Amino acid sequence: MDLKKFNFIKNKYGLHASWAIWGKQGDKPKSNMDDINFFDNEEVLLKLKPNIVLVGLNFSIDGVVLKPFQNFHGSGGGAYKIRFALYDTSFWGAYMTDIIKDFPEKESSNVMSFLKNNPSLVDNNIISFEQELKDIGSVDPLLVCFGNDSYDILKKNLASKFKIIKVTHYSHYESKEKFREKMLKIIEENMAS
Repeated sequence: MDLKKFNFIKNKYGLHASWAIWGKQGDKPKSNMDDINFFDNEEVLLKLKPNIVLVGLNFSIDGVVLKPFQNFHGSGGGAYKIRFALYDTSFWGAYMTDIIKDFPEKESSNVMSFLKNNPSLVDNNIISFEQELKDIGSVDPLLVCFGNDSYDILKKNLASKFKIIKVTHYSHYESKEKFREKMLKIIEENMAS
């Protein structure tokens, strides 16, 4: 990826999406999760993989992302498990986004209930998601969904166009080691082909 494309993605999607790259873990599992300074170094461009797309349901914490690529890089929540699971794998550098944009809500059941009553929101987000994939330069991407809800939405709407797989949501109550084990299996099954 070149700098021009990276900056375009940063400007258009940076407050909603990010890349599966983090600073090194320190003494604690969540240490350095919010450090995103490495995105200012052009060397990061060599690590980005727009053909692997990790998809969550929605932005789940209260408040807003203030800096580009801050999503999935906070010190709270379970995203530290993603860093632990993907470190030193072929998924390191994958693109990360949510299928439903601009709908901050911690409880996925509330999101799904709202979407059930507002199907046009799903339709609009599917259209913008497909454009997002084009904009980041994805060619025949592998879509890896965190949890049932994002998986169900993508499978229902895009199964004929993309390979879509599911992994347990990173906030699920399980150890980071168990989550890595599951991710390694997915990587092995999908990167060998």
